[in-house]
Amino acid sequence: MLTHPRFDPVAISIGPVSVHWYGLMYLLAFVLFLVLGRLHARRRPDLGWNGQDIDDLLFYGVLGVVIGGRLGEVLFFEPGYYFSHPLEIPQLWKGGMSFHGGFLGVLVAMWLYGRRSGRGFWQVTDFIAPLVPTGLAAGRIGNFINGELWGRPADPDLPWAMIFPWVDAVPRHPSQIYQALGEGLLLFVILWLFAARPRPVRAVSGAFLLGYGVLRFAAEFFRTPDPGIFGTLSLGLSTAQWLCVPMIAAGAWLLAAGKTQR
Repeated sequence: MLTHPRFDPVAISIGPVSVHWYGLMYLLAFVLFLVLGRLHARRRPDLGWNGQDIDDLLFYGVLGVVIGGRLGEVLFFEPGYYFSHPLEIPQLWKGGMSFHGGFLGVLVAMWLYGRRSGRGFWQVTDFIAPLVPTGLAAGRIGNFINGELWGRPADPDLPWAMIFPWVDAVPRHPSQIYQALGEGLLLFVILWLFAARPRPVRAVSGAFLLGYGVLRFAAEFFRTPDPGIFGTLSLGLSTAQWLCVPMIAAGAWLLAAGKTQR
């Protein structure tokens, strides 16, 4: 059995300036996006992307992730708390960000980028889909360092069961690590290999939606559910699991109905 080491959430302090681990994880996510984006563009020159395009994508994506992710956390999961503490809304290291909100924010940002650049929406989302999971992994590692979003109680005999002392003395699943490995590493490998060859338009986007939806749905069985605007819903599923259902359905439909790329 393990005990969470209770990392200091502040990685670096220089005078009055503090750099949080959570912020560093997002910086890592953005750097990985740039690096992997350039590698993807080089291995698939037929897609017609260059370094400047990827820089522009990152700019729009950062806005979508930060604004959408934070608003999603506030509106989907803890509206009562944040409406009572509005000054904490921009403090991203307190409570973090919602993936589903960030996802919606990125969709809007990519639509705006597509209009500005003259590219089709699906052309944009098919390109970025393999670049996203490593950022998700970095975010989950940030959650683990912060000691937030801990797991459900686990069998004490599970070798990696972990006690989060500020919660209770119950051994729990380190669900943040499960998600980093599943929605992060595993999904990245699947999409990176899938997108290496020409696919029907919308297929890579569909693979991302389906893959993330299934992996996140499964991970929620090991993670203490967030309060959510509806709490635990019918069939005993969490808010996050029900938010995954339309993602899974949309992903399956996109994979089945995508048009041949030209």
